[in-house]
Amino acid sequence: MKRFWLILLSLVFITVFSTTVFAADVKFSGEYYAAGVYLDKTSLKKDTSNDGPSTAFYFQRLRVRTDFIVSPGLTLITRFDALERVWGGPRSSAATTLAADSSGTISENENIAFDWAYINYKSPIGVFDVGIMNDGSTGTIFGNSYKPSARIKYAYVTGPFKIALAYTKVKEKNLTATSPTVTYTDADNDKYGILGEYMWKDGKAGINVNYYRYAENRPSANNKKVYTLFTPYAIAKIGPVALQAELNYAVGKYQDYEDTTTDVKIREWTGWIDATATFGPVYFGGTFAYVSGDDPTTTTKREGGDINGGNDWNPCLILFNYYDRTYWIGALAGQGGSTNSGPMTNAFFYQGRIGLRPIADLDIMASLAYAKADEKPTGYAENDYGYEVDVTATYKITNNLFYMLGVGYLFTGDYFKGTDSVSKIDDNYMVINKLTLTF
Repeated sequence: MKRFWLILLSLVFITVFSTTVFAADVKFSGEYYAAGVYLDKTSLKKDTSNDGPSTAFYFQRLRVRTDFIVSPGLTLITRFDALERVWGGPRSSAATTLAADSSGTISENENIAFDWAYINYKSPIGVFDVGIMNDGSTGTIFGNSYKPSARIKYAYVTGPFKIALAYTKVKEKNLTATSPTVTYTDADNDKYGILGEYMWKDGKAGINVNYYRYAENRPSANNKKVYTLFTPYAIAKIGPVALQAELNYAVGKYQDYEDTTTDVKIREWTGWIDATATFGPVYFGGTFAYVSGDDPTTTTKREGGDINGGNDWNPCLILFNYYDRTYWIGALAGQGGSTNSGPMTNAFFYQGRIGLRPIADLDIMASLAYAKADEKPTGYAENDYGYEVDVTATYKITNNLFYMLGVGYLFTGDYFKGTDSVSKIDDNYMVINKLTLTF
C-alpha cells in the first residue's frame, strides 16, 4: 500500500511541476475574532476547599489563508494563525504537543504558526491536493475535528456524483535520518479513505469510509489499532425545513496483538439528526445526538472512546463546548473524578431551539438542552449530566463584521458527583461576547 501511494505521489509531482509557471496572483482570506468571557465557576464542586473560582478575560485569534495562483487550475495554498492569546496573559512555555486544530503548539500560535502548505491542481482527470491541509471533516459538522495533516487527496466530479480518495500520514515512526536506532519498519499511523457522494439542488447524501491502521504501539506493546469507520450522511432542505443527519460506526480492533494475547475489539457508534424549520422571521429547531460509551464490564470490547461528537460541533455554551470554553478555560471538574472537557463523549443529547430575526441583521436564539451518559463509569451512581439553557444574539454590523452576545446556565446533573455520592455539586453559568471579522 505504501508503494502505491509513493508512486501516485510521484506521478502527481511530475504532472504538477511539468506545468508552465506564470507570475502568481495572490488572494487572501481569513478571520479575526476578539472575545470576552466570564465563567462563574471553573469547577462544578460545592462546599469543598478547592471549589473553582470564577474567571474572566479577553482572548483573540487571527487566521489568514493565502492562495498563490500560479496558473489557471494550479494553486499553492497556505494558512497561518497568529496572536492566538489571552489579552495581557502570560506566554505559554515551549512544548511539543500541537494545538487541537493547528500544525503549531499553543506557544507557537501565540506568536505565529503555519498550519497549511499544499498544492491544489485541477487536472483534466480530477482535482489533486498534496501537502499539509485540513483533515477530520466528513459530511455534516457533527463528529468533525479539523486538524492539519499530511495528505494526498484526489476528487472527481461528474454530473451529480463525486468520488474522492485520500491518504493521510498521521504519524511517522521510521525516520532513520534522525533516529538511527529504529528497528521497526512498520510502526506508522496511517489512514486511507474513500468517499462517494450524490448532490442535488437542495442537498447531498453520501458515505465516507476510512480505514485506520495505527501501528505506533508495535515496538513497545506488540499490538496495533486497526479499524474501519463508516460514515453515511445526508443534508437536505424540504420546503421550510433544513435537515442534517449522520451516523458513524467504528468496527475493528483497539488492540490487535501479534502473539497469543486476547485482542480487544472496537464496536462504537455516534450519530445525530438535526432539523430547523423557518417561517418568516421565526425558526424552530431540534437536535438529537448520541455517542456510545465504553461498558466498564467488558474487557475485550471497547464501545466508546475513539470517536466522539467532534471539536467543531459546539451545541451549547458550557456543555460539550470545545472552542469557546474548553480550549480557553479548560475542563470543568466535578466530584469523584468526574469532568467535562469539550467534545461530546458517552452521551445522549437532546436540544430544542427557537429563534427570531426581527430585522435582517439580528438573530436571537434560545435553546434548552438535556444530556445523560450512555454508560456509567465504574463507581458512578448517576448518569445525568444536567440541563442547559442558552440565549444568544448575533448582530451583523456590516457584511463582514459580526457581534455575538451569549449567556448560558447549566443546571448541573448528579453525574458530576462521580464516585462520591455524598459531596455536593453546584450549577454554573457563562457569559461570552465575541466580535468577528471575516475577509
